[in-house]
Amino acid sequence: MMRRLAGFLLAALVLPLSLAGAAQAEPVDTGHLKAELIAQTQAIAPGQTIQVALRQEIDKGWHTYWRNPGDSGEATKIGWTLPTGWQAGEFVWQPPEPQPAGPLVNYGYSGEVILPMTLTAPADATPGQSVTLRAAAAFLVCEEICIPEDALLELTLPVQGEPARPAGRWAQPIAQALEAAPRTADLTAAFQTGEDGLKLAVTGDALAGADMAESYFFPFDGAVIDHAAPQAIERGPQGLTLSLTPSYAFQGPEPPQVMAGVLKVDDAYYEIEAQAGPLPAEAAGLGPPMARASGGDGTGLGLPLAVVFAVLGGLILNLMPCVFPILAMKAASLAGHAHEQSAARRQGLAFLVGVLATFLALALVLIVAQAAGAAVGWGFQLQSPPVVAALCLLMLAVALNLSGVFEIGTSLQGVGTGLASRGGLAGAFFTGVLAVVVAAPCTAPFMAPALGWALTQSAPAALLVFAALGLGFAAPFVVVAFAPGLLSRLPRPGPWMDHLRKVLAFPMYGAAAWLLWVLTLQVGPMGMARLLAAAVVLALAAWLYGLSQARAGGVALKGGAAVLAVAALAAVLIPAYQTPEPAGAASGAVAELPYEPYSAERLAELRAQGAPVFVNFTAAWCVTCQVNEQVALARQGVADALADTGTVYLKGDWTRKDEVIAAELARHGRAGVPLYLVYDRAGAAPVILPQILTEGVVVRALEAAASAG
Repeated sequence: MMRRLAGFLLAALVLPLSLAGAAQAEPVDTGHLKAELIAQTQAIAPGQTIQVALRQEIDKGWHTYWRNPGDSGEATKIGWTLPTGWQAGEFVWQPPEPQPAGPLVNYGYSGEVILPMTLTAPADATPGQSVTLRAAAAFLVCEEICIPEDALLELTLPVQGEPARPAGRWAQPIAQALEAAPRTADLTAAFQTGEDGLKLAVTGDALAGADMAESYFFPFDGAVIDHAAPQAIERGPQGLTLSLTPSYAFQGPEPPQVMAGVLKVDDAYYEIEAQAGPLPAEAAGLGPPMARASGGDGTGLGLPLAVVFAVLGGLILNLMPCVFPILAMKAASLAGHAHEQSAARRQGLAFLVGVLATFLALALVLIVAQAAGAAVGWGFQLQSPPVVAALCLLMLAVALNLSGVFEIGTSLQGVGTGLASRGGLAGAFFTGVLAVVVAAPCTAPFMAPALGWALTQSAPAALLVFAALGLGFAAPFVVVAFAPGLLSRLPRPGPWMDHLRKVLAFPMYGAAAWLLWVLTLQVGPMGMARLLAAAVVLALAAWLYGLSQARAGGVALKGGAAVLAVAALAAVLIPAYQTPEPAGAASGAVAELPYEPYSAERLAELRAQGAPVFVNFTAAWCVTCQVNEQVALARQGVADALADTGTVYLKGDWTRKDEVIAAELARHGRAGVPLYLVYDRAGAAPVILPQILTEGVVVRALEAAASAG
C-alpha cells in the first residue's frame, strides 16, 4: 500500500514537469538563423487539432523568404515525417516585408518570424503516451549573398485524455501570429490591363475611410507583376485602385483571369482574389493618399489644423525670396495711398480678391489635373517653358513701366490729388494675381503639410485650404491698408515717390533675369536666345508706346507698339520648345557637393546596402530650393559630413515635369518642392528635414542617420 501511494505521488510530481517541457525542443542553429518547432499547447488529445509553428530567429542583416519570394529567392519549406494518422497543415504565412535588392524587390522576413500550422492527432492516439514529430525545414538565408540552410527539427507532445488548452511559453506568440496573418473580408476585387498598365481595384466596407497611404499588393504568383515597379495608389469612396506594372504572365496568349494575393491597407492585411473584368467606380476618384513618413508631413492634420497651417504658411510666404519683386509693387501702391484711407482700403480689398481668385484658380487646375491622372503639384505652372517665358516678358514689362519707359494709368506723382479709382482697383487686383503666380516657386514653412493634405481630400476641403493660404498671403497688405496709423507715418506724395518707383523696378528686372535662367535650364541655349530676342522686341514696343504717350496723335506709334508686343508674346508661346535630353546629373546643380541623380532603383540599392542616404528633391524655378543650396547645402561642413558619414547624396530634379518625382512627393505628403529626406543605416522611415535649411540642421541629420542601428 505504501509503495503504491509513493508511486502515485511520484507520478503526480513528474507529470506536470513532463508536460511543461513536452512541447519544448532545442533550437537548431543552421548558420545564419535558429529554427525550432513550437506548439500552442503543452499536450494534445486524440482527434484534437492544435496550432504548431516553425519559428525562425534570423541573424541581424539576413532574411528569409515569403511564399512568393519576389524577383529572386526561394520560399521557406517544411516536410513532415509523421506517425500514421497524424496530419499537419500548410503554413499560415505572415505578412511579408518588401526587401529591395538593387533593381529587384523581394518579399520575406527578418528578425523573428513564426509560421503557424495545424496539427491533428488521430482519433486512436493513446493517452498517456508521447509522440515525437519530425520535420525537415529548408531555408534560403540572404544578406549580400544567399546561403541554402537546412534543419532537422523535432517536437515531442504528450497525448492526454482531455483536449489541451493553449498554455506555455509559445501560446501567446502563436496566437499573435495567427492574429497578424492576412485575413479574409467581404471585399470585391477586379483587375484589367490596358495602355496605362495593370489596374487592381478593391472595394468593400472594410476599406471605407482607411488610411491608404502605404497600401501594397503582394501577389501569390511571382509572374503577374513587376515587383520593383512602384505601386501608385488612388483612393475611392469605398476602396482603392493600384496601378501596377504587368510582368511576363500577361505576355502569353492566355493572360491570367484570376490574380490572388495579400493587400496591405493601413495596418491590416487582407487575402484577396481579383477577377479579370471592369473596375468598380467606387475604387477611384479621390486622388492619391497621404504618406505616413516622419518629419512633419500632413498626415492626420484634419481640416481645422490644415486651415491654420495654410494661413501661417501664407503669412510666411510673404518673406520668401520669390515674392520680393511683388513686394516692390505693393510698396509702391501703398506709398501712393498713404494719405487717402478710403482709396487704400479699396486697394487692399482688390488685392485680396486678386490673391484669392488666383489661389482658387490654381487649386481648381490642380484638382482637375490630378483627377485626370496627371502628376502635378504646387508650382506646376513653372514646369511649362511657354508659361515661364511669358512670365519673364511680363516681369520685364512691369519693370519698364516702373522705370518710366511708358505709363499705365496715373503716374505715382500727384497720386494723392486725383486717382482713377477704377484703374487703381484693377491694378491692385492684377498685383494680387501676379503675386500668387510668382509666389508659386516658393514653399514656406507650414505650407507643405497643408497643401499635401489638401490635395488628397475632396474638392471643397482643398479649396478651403487654398483660400486660407490666400488669406494668409494677402493679410499683411490688407492689414496695412486698413491701418490709418501705419499709413499716416509715410511722407506726403511728392517727387520722392518717382525715385522710389524707379528703384523698385530693379527687383522686377531681377525677376525677369531669374525666369530667363529657369527657361535656359528647361530648354537649353536656343530657348534662351528666343526669349532674349522677344525681350528686345518687347522693350522696343514699350519705348514706342511711351513715345506715343508723350506726343499728340501718336496712334500709329501705339499701333506699332501693340503689333510688336503681340509678336514678342507669340515668339515665346509658339512654336513648341524643344526640350533637351536630361543630363546625367540634375539641371542647375550646385557644383560644390558631389551627388548622384535620384532614381527609386538607386535608392533601393543603397538602402539594401545599409548606406545612409540624403535625398534632395529640387527644381531650378524653386527659389527656396536655390537659397537652401547656397546658404545650407553648398557649405564645407555639409561636404565634410557627407564624406565622414559615408552618406550618398541623391538629387531629384523637378524643373521639368517628372511623374516619378511627383509620385514620390505625394507619397511623402507633399505637393511641391523642396523636400529633403534623410535615410539612416537601420532602414527606418526617412526623416523629413525643414523646408528652410541651415548647415547645422543638415549636418546633425546626417550624423544621426550614420549612427543609427
